[in-house]
Amino acid sequence: MFVTDIRKEFYDVVINQVRVVFLSSKDDKCLDVLLTALFHCDQVQYTLVPVTGWQDLGTAFLEHKEQFRYFVLLNCGANVDLLEMLQPDDDSIFFICDTHRPVDVVNVYNDSQIKLLIKQDDDLGVPSYDDIFRDEDEEADDSGNESDGGSEPAGKRKRYDEGAVERRIERQRAKREWEARRREILFDYEQYEYHGTSASLVIFELAWVLTKDNKDMLWWAVIGLTDQWVHDKITHMKYVTDIATMQRHVSRHNHRNEDEDNSLSIDCMRISFEYDLRLTLYQHWSLFESICNSTYTSCNFKLWSLNGQKKLQEFLADMGLPLKQVRQKFHSMDMVIKENLREVIEESSNKYGMKDIRIQTFGVHFGFKNRFLASDVVHAAAALLESTEKDESASDNFIKALDCLSSNIKKSNLERLHLGIDLAKKKLIAIQQTVASCICTNLILSQGPFLYCYLMEGTPDVRLFSKPMALTLLCKYLLKAFVSSTRNKRCKLLPLVMAAPLDVEKGTVIVLGIPPDSDTSDKKNFFGRAFEKAAESTSSRSLHDHFDTSIIELKMEDRTKFLDALITLLS
Repeated sequence: MFVTDIRKEFYDVVINQVRVVFLSSKDDKCLDVLLTALFHCDQVQYTLVPVTGWQDLGTAFLEHKEQFRYFVLLNCGANVDLLEMLQPDDDSIFFICDTHRPVDVVNVYNDSQIKLLIKQDDDLGVPSYDDIFRDEDEEADDSGNESDGGSEPAGKRKRYDEGAVERRIERQRAKREWEARRREILFDYEQYEYHGTSASLVIFELAWVLTKDNKDMLWWAVIGLTDQWVHDKITHMKYVTDIATMQRHVSRHNHRNEDEDNSLSIDCMRISFEYDLRLTLYQHWSLFESICNSTYTSCNFKLWSLNGQKKLQEFLADMGLPLKQVRQKFHSMDMVIKENLREVIEESSNKYGMKDIRIQTFGVHFGFKNRFLASDVVHAAAALLESTEKDESASDNFIKALDCLSSNIKKSNLERLHLGIDLAKKKLIAIQQTVASCICTNLILSQGPFLYCYLMEGTPDVRLFSKPMALTLLCKYLLKAFVSSTRNKRCKLLPLVMAAPLDVEKGTVIVLGIPPDSDTSDKKNFFGRAFEKAAESTSSRSLHDHFDTSIIELKMEDRTKFLDALITLLS
């Protein structure tokens, strides 16, 4: 059931109860710090449990179901029949704040145990109740009418037998038609996976309604929205719309500190709205390296080719920037160059067809020295979370990612953030090199209804791409690069399926599917249902454990027959 008054139906209910919070450790990390900060305002007791997939969620629920009655699920749980999966007691209540769509219809129409904290202004397209559910009373009445004739005298019953048979046949026909229509409606509703409004935005607006919002919470909500844009989960129009909403909140908070009585120390957090460059981590890197490793510029210049490298040199010459300046750290560049850098880059970018080089975003300042864009923090947190250091456990990485999100300007937190940025640079370099290798060696194959690429064991940095977010970034970068380099018009319109080794000892691979790359794409992904059907029809040994249904784990030996079934299914 959708919650219409989030304050009354959610916060006022859980505030005096001890509850457990399950959150997806692979999605928006800010959602956790936002909600827990809100709980801290009212000294609400809670237990926080990070989960990585459906199996993890089921295990965690079994461990806690005897102790708790209220469960809050963050960025997981909306797109499955949760009661069917977890089999909870009748008094268990689940509050779900999740961006995954479509929302399962059972969750929508269960008004006793499932409470959905989801913005209603999203175009959810949920089917009506009567189209997908039949009341048991109707079926009982049908069967009751058929058996009523048994109490009539034998002679009288013969007279009405013919009419009863016709009525029964008509009811059965109507039921078959209703079931066929139901299957069609559910197929249309469930066939595409996509993402809705950032859950961080929903929780921030709850804090605003409660008048408990502050700049920390606002910054976390900004990062949550930016995470959706960086990982290409929402359309550009949706991003711009939500950015406008956040801009109003930023203006409201900044207005509070304009008068002398409320003026802040220079060391305090300051959030600003900006039109900044689509150059990843450029303020913490050299401008040259950022241009080479940013998806937008790399694909426009086709930097994996000699012509692309030549074009980049011409671009730098057109801007009038000395190579010595663009190859050193951004903070070491001449002040005169940095002051006009955005305008200079934008002017030259327009000549080279990059008219969208600037994007609406937010930045944060701590004092004079520490300045970060929201996208910088997103990349740093993702890199820390999926770190492949041998001595680090998943829980250690999760805690590090949370630390780097902290707005507390303690030295340790800033060091953690800079560590994340360094890891993010290494990841982006690995992605760029892998993309260049795949394009130059023609590893992307057309399989008919989709493109396919498999990273062989032994590929440099292949261990990094066993992680879902890193593989997703690689997959989207690779598809953009392929579309920009191929001359085949049909291939430009195809989606991409990518596989990479997951666990060599177990002989498993991770498989990911993404929709076609285009400016008008609605970011809806049909591979989730297709993967399920292909695995089922071939009895492939697969594990559909990720909260994103378009990511599965598959046995290496079953890869060929799985792909053959997928080709047949989508042809």
